[in-house]
Amino acid sequence: MTQTPCGRLLSVNVGLPADIDWHGETVHTAVWKRAVAGPRQVRRLNIDGDGQGDLAGHGGEQRAVLVYQIDSYRYWKRVLGREDFTYGQFGENFTVEGLADDEVCIGDRYAIASALFEVTQPRVTCYRVGIRMNEPRMAALLVSHRRPGFYLRVIEEGEVEAGAAIVKVASGVERMSVAEADALLYLPGHRREELQRALRIPALSPGWKASFQALVDQRSDADAAGGNRGLAPADLSLCAPAWRGFRRVRVASKVRESADVISLGLEAADAGPLALPRAGQFVVVRMQANPPAPALVRSYSLSGAPDPARYRVSVKCEAGGAAGAYIDRELQVGGTLEVSAPRGRFTLEPGERALVLASAGIGATPMLAMLHALAAEASTRDIWWLFGARDGTHHPFAAESRALLRGLPRARSRIWYSKPGAGDRLGADFDVAGRMTAASLDALPIPRDADFYLCGPAPFMQALRAALSARGVPGPRVRTETFGSGESLTPGIVDRHRRPVHPPAGPAGSGPLVAFARSNLSVRWDSRHGSLLELAEACDVPVRWSCRTGVCHLCESGLIAGAIEYRPDPLEPPADGNVLICCSRPRSDVIVDL
Repeated sequence: MTQTPCGRLLSVNVGLPADIDWHGETVHTAVWKRAVAGPRQVRRLNIDGDGQGDLAGHGGEQRAVLVYQIDSYRYWKRVLGREDFTYGQFGENFTVEGLADDEVCIGDRYAIASALFEVTQPRVTCYRVGIRMNEPRMAALLVSHRRPGFYLRVIEEGEVEAGAAIVKVASGVERMSVAEADALLYLPGHRREELQRALRIPALSPGWKASFQALVDQRSDADAAGGNRGLAPADLSLCAPAWRGFRRVRVASKVRESADVISLGLEAADAGPLALPRAGQFVVVRMQANPPAPALVRSYSLSGAPDPARYRVSVKCEAGGAAGAYIDRELQVGGTLEVSAPRGRFTLEPGERALVLASAGIGATPMLAMLHALAAEASTRDIWWLFGARDGTHHPFAAESRALLRGLPRARSRIWYSKPGAGDRLGADFDVAGRMTAASLDALPIPRDADFYLCGPAPFMQALRAALSARGVPGPRVRTETFGSGESLTPGIVDRHRRPVHPPAGPAGSGPLVAFARSNLSVRWDSRHGSLLELAEACDVPVRWSCRTGVCHLCESGLIAGAIEYRPDPLEPPADGNVLICCSRPRSDVIVDL
């Protein structure tokens, strides 16, 4: 331990969240900081007069104070050719002399005046620093140039003031620098021994530990196909698809399962094997319903027993639905379609815990595939089959699911009909009149440590997931599958109202055809959109993003078919079969799983 100053606090910068205009949206952000004179009290969560606009990505105990170095100011002045910087330019709370990112280590402790701090993680870069800098590439530049800055946790509250000496009072274990930790997460490589070294640092924030643990697990997964599991959305598959694009299949069977559900049995048109899917996965189906109009593209869960010789998809034929109408009225046994390789991470995971398969309506399809898989292995797990339908005529797979459940020694079933018909028998066809709710689950002796799988209409899943969370069920033990487009994740955007998807405003493009498979929308590319992300936003297709420059991988999505190009290149490519939509453009017709 040394009492010799290792740096100096040049400026204390604070700012409260405010709404700003950006690309036609309103962003709630506190990235604009201003230098303040005199002493300021530093508290556990921030500095007096300071705040964060997006507490999901910034702030909190682990990210109370953001630090950036004056040496990096000088560096960016040279690289960007600018002279217009002021303290707080990079959204930091402390502008400091010294404390370089390649010298400061995670877990180091520093005394500044009467306050004591601990280094917890590098800065998490997002698009807002680019707004503040008027440089859209800034999130990627901070990482690629190894100058991210870092966060401090407040160990002892106190007053600080510009001009105060910075004294290092303790060194972090493992001596992993901020720059090393940042590169370990965001840049290619991810050496297993370095990841394990990072996980041994007690001061490292829980979020970064979770990302590093995911990378350790990925390094151990023989099926992993590149990409970055520490960054990619949790529901996205990082396994290489069995084939790229589509394979032609023949309709071997067509069965009506209920008033509005039809199942298709699909076999390879060349009589060869397909690929063994995992129970719960989906395929994208392309059908030429009305040539020369663009083909219809839809995502359907596989509903049958996992089988490489035959896939079964079950389709809800809704009024006004083009694909359902074509399958119902025109497609015949012997006809042909095209299917993608199986995809998705909503899959049945092995284990001994009790298993709850809760679904409503057409949400039964992936659950039925899981039930088939459990029956095939003669599972002895406690299994709860929970299903809600309108009535008996809208109850698909009733006899099939009952037969499978009879073969499972520890399986139990509960069926809800919201509007039972005159011929529906209570106790035989269904168990409860009404809808499945959180209170319904409370009335059943389901173990709290069960694994829960949910699939059905969005309000159904949102309500059950929220109820399970309120009851203390950990998030990783609740898995959901969304039919159709998912929810947007657009940090900091204020009052973004979800609207039906639509072609972009203005004249139609003349470039490659871009199909958003889950949103049932196909449009021509136009170069006025800088990326697939911008095109999706112009169509109100739900999207997820944060950095918008190929760093964070939050926008990573399945690339079902086609070729893309990157502008700029991402810092690390996505997994084989995926695409980072924030920095990519189509080179050919493409189909994206959005």
